[in-house]
Amino acid sequence: MPGKKYEYETVTFYYNGKQHKARGKTLREAHAKAAQKKIALETGALGLSGSMTVSRWADEWLETYKEQSVGEGQYKNYELYLGIIKSSIGGMKLKDVKDVNLQKILNQRASPDAETGKCKSKSDLSKLRYTIKSLFKRARISRLIPYDPAEDLVLPASKDGTRRSVTQAERANILAMAESHYAGLWIKALLYCGLRPGETRALNWEHIDLDTRRIHVLQAMKAGTTRIAGPKSDSSVRIIPIRDEIYDDLVAARGLPYMPVFTQPTTGKRHTKSSMACLWENFKREMDIVCGAVLYRNQIIASTIAPDLVPYCLRHTYGTDMQDAGIPINVAKYLMGHSDISTTANIYTHISDDAIADAADKFKAKGSNDNSNDKSSKNGS
Repeated sequence: MPGKKYEYETVTFYYNGKQHKARGKTLREAHAKAAQKKIALETGALGLSGSMTVSRWADEWLETYKEQSVGEGQYKNYELYLGIIKSSIGGMKLKDVKDVNLQKILNQRASPDAETGKCKSKSDLSKLRYTIKSLFKRARISRLIPYDPAEDLVLPASKDGTRRSVTQAERANILAMAESHYAGLWIKALLYCGLRPGETRALNWEHIDLDTRRIHVLQAMKAGTTRIAGPKSDSSVRIIPIRDEIYDDLVAARGLPYMPVFTQPTTGKRHTKSSMACLWENFKREMDIVCGAVLYRNQIIASTIAPDLVPYCLRHTYGTDMQDAGIPINVAKYLMGHSDISTTANIYTHISDDAIADAADKFKAKGSNDNSNDKSSKNGS
């Protein structure tokens, strides 16, 4: 009848010690809804529990704990590594995940790519492990799981990647090409100022004080975007001294205060990440040809350039140059814009050929002094 009101039947049940209710127009319907609700709880489709899937928890974790607390670039990194986790164990219940499942994800990531044969860097694997550990540590803290299966994950053997200094031969070839190539000023800014590529894209002439010979690093282009905002971290805000090796080049290229220092050669616009990547590839190609690369139909078929030579190698070299110059590590940390001094220490443990040669010269000088002292001692006896 129209306007009839049902007196709903209620069924109460318990799941993991917590009371739940289901209502229906009849007792049979209430029992059916209670059964459906219990299945949803068991599969993790309802509520937060250890029965929820890893994929659902990963999405919940990213939204709740990271979306409002990290930058856009870092957020995209989390999405990348969570995608790797979900593709492997996303369908598993959170409470069923064991340490072996997580270790296999890391080991698989460390294996050579089937198409390229290349392996992921140590940095990439470290970031994946950090994401896994953060994800499951929070699940344990939230009492969704009784123990943390990611607690003792082992980082697979891997290479340190492309964060290395250039050799003396590479430095000579790079600087020679920088004198004639349109990317020359940018190359020198990486090598002599230690700027990150993202920082060079955001650099305006107003940030360069040629009178006091200082570069003020105040902003950077965010990873994966064309948006300019604050730099990578608070420690990235810094003042860098302009070395003699680049000063005259900056004076010659000086533009209006609001103009970007580094622009695309064809459009005159500020560089993007992709245009700067093309800039490097063109520079490297021209240098390769000058150094004797073998060409076939204008394609390089035998390169003279090390495959791991990337722009970041120049920034890394800036760090080792400071070590060779005897600059204290705490000052180097500031000039590099590192938030953690252990990052600077990793660079300072890379001994250059010049440092080794210098040590050899000092040992040689010491040996000469020792011999002179021996002779003096014998003559006086």
